[in-house]
Amino acid sequence: MSIMQGAILPGNSTVELKTFDVPTPGHGEVLIKMKSSTICGSDIRCIYHEHLGKGPEGYQPGLIAGHEPSGQIVQTGPGCRRFKEGDRVIVYHISGCGLCNDCRRGYMISCTSEWRRAYGWQRHGGMAEYLLAEEKDLVFLPDALTYSDGAQVACGFGTVYEGLEKIGLCGNDAVLITGLGPVGLATAMLAQAMGAERIFGIEVIDERIEIARRLNLFDEVLKAGPENVQQIRELTNGAGVEKSVDCSANNQARLTCIQATRKWGKIVFLGEGGTCEFQPSPDLIHDQKTIYGSWVTNIWRMEELVERIVRWGIHPEDLITHRFGLEQVSEAYALMADGQCGKVAVVFDEELK
Repeated sequence: MSIMQGAILPGNSTVELKTFDVPTPGHGEVLIKMKSSTICGSDIRCIYHEHLGKGPEGYQPGLIAGHEPSGQIVQTGPGCRRFKEGDRVIVYHISGCGLCNDCRRGYMISCTSEWRRAYGWQRHGGMAEYLLAEEKDLVFLPDALTYSDGAQVACGFGTVYEGLEKIGLCGNDAVLITGLGPVGLATAMLAQAMGAERIFGIEVIDERIEIARRLNLFDEVLKAGPENVQQIRELTNGAGVEKSVDCSANNQARLTCIQATRKWGKIVFLGEGGTCEFQPSPDLIHDQKTIYGSWVTNIWRMEELVERIVRWGIHPEDLITHRFGLEQVSEAYALMADGQCGKVAVVFDEELK
């Protein structure tokens, strides 16, 4: 039996490379040669420093990490009906039961069955040379996109697209984005592609402000501070933005999103954790505003996003600021945890060149 290297997260801000057997696909399963696996902020928040959370955020110690995988199928098990050897694929990172109402809507992220297992959390993930996945969890990756594009779609870009669809982003909108880490940058890239009229960003970390400005995705990037609401109103002729997106999970940033949004505007919270304090009547009710919560996306919308990314001619991998080989995976997680970067990817074979 062949062996492979895979990264596990002990929960003490370190990463360990372990040896695992290369799995053999069973009925309805495929074996994927990994090409790119990006690091999500939730890996840092809930696994890297310490093992937090239960249920969908309950990491099982000893499992291979990584829930943003993209690669090429090298073997299929019996019963596969759509995907075949050689296909380039993205893995929707939650494998649901397939039978509950949420799964039948395509929202495996919201599956509460005992059979639900997320890649990199309750089953082996993408930080290894090979990944065993269920065929039902796959999204086809067109040749026009790179594997690192695909890894970005697997979680971050899919999550953002769902949120922007919920608030109905269109070409009439000025948009505010708070928190300009990888998810905030993805929001700006998609908002620009979807035709947003103006895009404003707010961030507290200087290095991320510089990254955001270099990417030319924003009309204005502001340093986080108590004057942000007034600044946004001045940039919008006193009215505020039509749509706002919080990617920071910060209490003050969320309040800024609410208060800097104009009457009848819409706000979506994507950043996980933290708190939110506001005054319902003056901040929300009297101005007829709506706040949405949005968690990942459904698999059909992820397929739709892939098609549209090709049409729009954008590349999510452009937001990756650092790439590492699997043997450097410790450095990759440490950099992502530091926060002074864009997206961080672990890449394999020719993707590293």
